[in-house]
Amino acid sequence: MASVCSPLPLSSLLPHPVDFKLRVQGNQTTEPVRNSHVTENSHMTGLSCVLRGRAGEEMGQESAGIVTSTGTNPPIYTTLKGMGLVNTAFKAEDLLKLRNGNLGIGHTRYSTTGISELQNCQPFVVDTLHGKIAVAHNGELVNASALRKKVMRHGVGLSTSSDSELITQLLALTPPMEELDTPDWVARIKNLMTETPTSYSLLVVYKDVIYAVRDPYGNRPLSIGRLVPISKLHSSGAGEADTEGWVVSSESCSFQSIGAKYYREVQPGEIVQISKNGVKSLSVVPRPEGDPPAFCIFEYVYFARPDSIFEGQMVYTVRQRCGQQLAIEAPTDADVVSTVPESATPAALGYAQQSGLPYVEVLCKNRYVGRTFIQPNTRLRQLGVAKKFGALTDNFAGKRVVLIDDSIVRGNTISPIIKLLKEAGATEVHIRVASPPIRFPCYMGINIPTKEELIANRPEFEDIAGYIGATSVRYLSVEGLVSAVQGGIESRGKDERISTKTARIGHCTACLTGKYPVELEW
Repeated sequence: MASVCSPLPLSSLLPHPVDFKLRVQGNQTTEPVRNSHVTENSHMTGLSCVLRGRAGEEMGQESAGIVTSTGTNPPIYTTLKGMGLVNTAFKAEDLLKLRNGNLGIGHTRYSTTGISELQNCQPFVVDTLHGKIAVAHNGELVNASALRKKVMRHGVGLSTSSDSELITQLLALTPPMEELDTPDWVARIKNLMTETPTSYSLLVVYKDVIYAVRDPYGNRPLSIGRLVPISKLHSSGAGEADTEGWVVSSESCSFQSIGAKYYREVQPGEIVQISKNGVKSLSVVPRPEGDPPAFCIFEYVYFARPDSIFEGQMVYTVRQRCGQQLAIEAPTDADVVSTVPESATPAALGYAQQSGLPYVEVLCKNRYVGRTFIQPNTRLRQLGVAKKFGALTDNFAGKRVVLIDDSIVRGNTISPIIKLLKEAGATEVHIRVASPPIRFPCYMGINIPTKEELIANRPEFEDIAGYIGATSVRYLSVEGLVSAVQGGIESRGKDERISTKTARIGHCTACLTGKYPVELEW
């Protein structure tokens, strides 16, 4: 999701239409503001913002939406929504409709709750007692059913099945301590956090302010970046004085493509205000005493792009450590190490380094096919696999191959790949998986909906090597994964603005262990 708020009209910043980039930097009639702001997320972006759909659409292939606001009193909102990838959902002439906005939020979606229809496309805009707000959300509420009933008891109708609309309506409710004539958005956001502990990161637009929010458990990621002059984008000398705006994103990998540098993460439970006056941390809502953070470990395993930064470390480096640990736990007599491109490549390189085996490429990926894991049904996932890979026969014919995969969720992808390699001349194909078996559904934003779909829970798992046609199959242990992830995390207690309670290290491994960070309510 994405949000925009800034001092230049959109019309002055719309680029060549092929880029589908939207940069908002405020009114030309006002004095230039050094700390104009931008937020850009694989699912969302914000103030004085740049929204580059192509940078963020990898995590959402079903629909895309943008809402802009003039930031005036009262603000005028413009909404664009469409099904499919960003470059099919929006045309150049559509983006021109946004040219009068100074703030905005955007979102790309794949559904975990709610059906794949335009009515569930974010962001959502609603009227409140104090005017309109726009909200974009990444995650899934663990107590959505109970909350829907509570909102409806207040006489509020819901027009979609999306958790995101539910969040928007909860923010519209007046909290107990708010004075009638003065909106207290920090109190409203805190009230939301008391109603639902996880899982969400949010962008909220109200008048000329954007709020960036992360739930107290920090389950879903959210990062802040600084817009800097292009000449200083790759320079270590770009200081605070060079800041042209601020961006917020669920993945920091989107920053570079919009001319921004990574600054810091929004901390678990933190409420950050972004306005023409800069970025300000307003509050940090603590977790219940004794509860550690619960950042989704699957972000490291598969979901995030390898050049993203979480918890002070690059995803690529973590995956490489996973591969090294896998080589220690599951060594193999083989001739070459390779990967199922592309998310497993760092793990394969780590495995090769630790084992001493040469790394070669055995598969050629068709880059015009989207990610199979987040396709909305099994048939589409299987068709994606069939079109996705070609064999680089000269690199492995007559050899024993160790093939590293990042995860095996449903088993739809790996079996045809093994068959392809064997038919192309591999004498053995040993599968090594750089994560533990996924045994439990995720109720916090990752599309693992039922136990029955997971291959680790099916009878075939007893002889999974025979079932998928591999010579052998071994997985990384849960302890090995946690060690690889947490081994490189820098201490977050150095940030004096964040309490030591918030700065603790912890990860959600529910899909692997069945131990959810909070009680699930249905």
